[in-house]
Amino acid sequence: MAEPPLVNFVIAGVQKGGTTALFDYLADEPGAALSQVKETHFFDDESRDWAAPDYADYHAQFDPAGARACGEATPIYIYWPNALERIRAYNPAMRLIVMLRDPVARAWSHWRMEYARGAENKPFAWCVREGRRRLFESEPWGFHREFSYVERGFYGEQLERLFSLFPKEQVLILKAEDLRREPGEVLARVQRFLDLTPGAAPAPRESHVGREMDYGAEITSEDTAFLRGLYARDAARLWELAGVGFD
Repeated sequence: MAEPPLVNFVIAGVQKGGTTALFDYLADEPGAALSQVKETHFFDDESRDWAAPDYADYHAQFDPAGARACGEATPIYIYWPNALERIRAYNPAMRLIVMLRDPVARAWSHWRMEYARGAENKPFAWCVREGRRRLFESEPWGFHREFSYVERGFYGEQLERLFSLFPKEQVLILKAEDLRREPGEVLARVQRFLDLTPGAAPAPRESHVGREMDYGAEITSEDTAFLRGLYARDAARLWELAGVGFD
């Protein structure tokens, strides 16, 4: 007999969108049981047999004793093909939290991370223009774990897919900018969403601050304008779907 769903919430996105900070805040919640590692990368693991998935090692990540909410944070889930479908197959009642960040700032932060750790050696301006062709040489076609600087910022498209799989009442959309500015207010929303007991507002904290080094160049006004134009149609879709926008 298959094990019953143990995990009842997932922070499903987005990368470089404040998910680490939210995970750290939730670690202080007495009613929340979090995974041993922040990103389990279970539902985006292509080496698993998804025709008959074994959840034993996934469940081993958690100690749910006495917890009202049991969850993890793997921000690639909202972007990676079939990850959300696998989550629904595991637990159709799953509650999903999506942290969004200005997509231009997110792309720049993502590139800085990959460049700092040596996965990227091309300049940002090239990566968000000509470099997007690299995704059509990857597997699965059109997706890439490292080089998806632009693609992960199409939030409207990703939320549309999410809402086709889960009802909106099971989804909480937050903004990284709000978590940084008003953590107490955002955490109160998360507590209500996960049926956790409200607590005192936490002190603001920073997590995964970008490494200080020479990146060869800064993001330019031309880069920003180019990306704003690229995201314009999707930004309208995001506003229509979720009432979320970025200045």
